[in-house]
Amino acid sequence: MTGRAVEPARDADAQPGADDTAEAVPDDTAEPVPDVAGRRSTWTDQHCHLDDGGAASAVAEAVAAGVTRLVDVGTDLDTSVAALARTRRLEGVWATAGIHPHEARRGVDGVEALLAEDGIVAVGECGLDYHYDHSPRGVQREVFATQIGWAHRHGLALVIHSRSAWEDTFAILDEAGPPERTVFHCFTGGADEARAALDRGAWLSFSGIVSFPAADDVRDAAALCPPERLLIETDSPYLAPVPYRGRRNRPAWVTAVGAAVARVRGVEPERIAELTTSNALAVYRLDRRPAP
Repeated sequence: MTGRAVEPARDADAQPGADDTAEAVPDDTAEPVPDVAGRRSTWTDQHCHLDDGGAASAVAEAVAAGVTRLVDVGTDLDTSVAALARTRRLEGVWATAGIHPHEARRGVDGVEALLAEDGIVAVGECGLDYHYDHSPRGVQREVFATQIGWAHRHGLALVIHSRSAWEDTFAILDEAGPPERTVFHCFTGGADEARAALDRGAWLSFSGIVSFPAADDVRDAAALCPPERLLIETDSPYLAPVPYRGRRNRPAWVTAVGAAVARVRGVEPERIAELTTSNALAVYRLDRRPAP
């Protein structure tokens, strides 16, 4: 890769499983949803992390903002089990099951058994994180390759987390063969990394980072991404978009992420809502596997 991959700002550093937390105000009060034209459209938050304490209110707030589909992402066995359980009581919520690279050191036991459950639409999030190295790199690589195999074996989408590890991420994907439906979540690369992912048939998902002032490389990637490969997400409770940066993120704010992507691409927010919801339906086959 010749382009410089963006390293997220401080409040983007924390990811699920990290020891330190996002610079976010831990409050339970409702926050205003950005007043964008696309708010009247139907949106999908294709990557968020709900919690049992606030999941119902977060989903209700999202629906009020036009966000009618959410993918609740597991990062280890416990969070994957919890995400699956939420699909059974929250309408419009689907789940993934997987092992985040931070948790790779704990092993893979129990996770694959979840993949046959109704409501599970993807393996992950999984991948490599050489920024924190909470798990040994060799273990990260082994667990990532294992989960690629799961995606192939179960015919599921694969959700990838890659940070400061582009070369190894692509090498492992190439060796195992990219699953037919592969998503690079919270994409933080530039144009070169985007083209490499797209060349492997992947979708690129953009988070609130696309709205951060210093994230020019991420905006370059969002601009060149083909419309049929474009996704958006909150990664909540992390990475709140401008103008809410530094606060605790929530699925309703995917509309602000969409508005930022719309500005980059020179289109109306409604168009981004339409494209990214259509793409999420295709990637996760939400039309084929309704939430229980």
